[in-house]
Parts: sequence; C-alpha cells; structure tokens
Amino acid sequence: MKQSTIAGFLAISSLYLVTPVSAAEVTNPWLVRARVVEINTANKSESIGVLGITQKDTLHVSNETIPEVDISYFFTPNWAAELVLTYPQKHEVTLEMNGTATPLGTFKHLPPVLSLQYHFHPTPKLKPYVGVGLNYTDISSVKLAAGAQALDLEGHSVGLAVGAGVDYAIQDNLYLNFDLKKVQIRSDVLANGQKISRVEVDPLLIGLGLGWRF
Repeated sequence: MKQSTIAGFLAISSLYLVTPVSAAEVTNPWLVRARVVEINTANKSESIGVLGITQKDTLHVSNETIPEVDISYFFTPNWAAELVLTYPQKHEVTLEMNGTATPLGTFKHLPPVLSLQYHFHPTPKLKPYVGVGLNYTDISSVKLAAGAQALDLEGHSVGLAVGAGVDYAIQDNLYLNFDLKKVQIRSDVLANGQKISRVEVDPLLIGLGLGWRF
C-alpha cells in the first residue's frame, strides 16, 4: 500500500511539472510583454553624520508608476531568459525626520534587468514562473542639495533581482501577465566627492500587462 501511494504521488507530480505544452509554445520562442509597473521603494539609508543626522532611514525615494517592456526568449518550453527595459525614470528625494519631509531634489535612473526564468505549466492556460537575475542601474541627472551643500549619487549600481509571476492565456498567443520583482539598487551619497551616506532603494516592482507570443 505504501509503495503504491508513493508511486501515485510521483505520477501526479510528474503530470504537474511536465505539463501539456501547446504547439504555439514549441514553435514560437519569443514572448513580448508591455506592463504598467508600480515602483515601491524600501527607503533604507545610513545616517548622515557630516550633516549632523544620526538617525537611519531618513532619505526617502519616491514611489513611481512607470511603463515597461520585457522581451523573453524560450530555450525550452520551461526555461527562458527575460530582459526588462524602460526609459530613464525620475524620482524625488526627501529628508524625512520627526514627521517633517524636506525636499532634497531629484535624480533619474535606468534599471534594465536580465533574468533566467523557469515556467511551470499546471494547466494549458495558467503558466506561473519564478526567476533570478541581475539588475544594472545607471543613475543620472542628479540634482540634490541639503541646504547649501550639493549632493551627488554614485553613477552605477549592480545588484540581484528575484521575481515571480503568472501568464494567463486569453488566446493562443495572447496573455494577461502579473509580475512581482524585488530588485537590489543601492548608491553611495556623495558630498564634494566623498561618501557621506548610502541609500538602499531596493524597490518592489508590481507589474500588470499583456504579453504576445511569436
């Protein structure tokens, strides 16, 4: 009885993981999605001793809603590489202490993400996935100041990105997509070329959009 139960469990598991794959998925390796993405920042930062600020997490980077395009290439029905693209996004930075928010200025960042993903096929229509990859962020157009003290940010950031999501087939090649990613974006805060703090933007990206397989 015990052996038959184990055999039955393994059979069910294999059906779940090695699921039916449509002919379109076998012959069409490209998947392009367009999403609307909410950027929710972590708002973590070191203290700023040179400015007399001993508290941590006082530097806040604004949340933003942005458009995004990603391109996926399927090496097999389950394994794919995904490249996420957008244009430079503008964020406001504030110093928040004791319930008071003081504007410090703005900066822009361009954060492409390249991930390796595994796509499950539990049903012909529902296709969840998980992924891990790297984020490279280019920081530009920094216009920050604390009073008379001009501030700058480190120009580049490289960090990990992990994510999960699901594609739901509306038609053979058209999908509704929901996607979550946690991305590591960190930068030194500089004054006169010297590090005075470090900010961890580390956003959670919440995306909703449509995908087309071809």
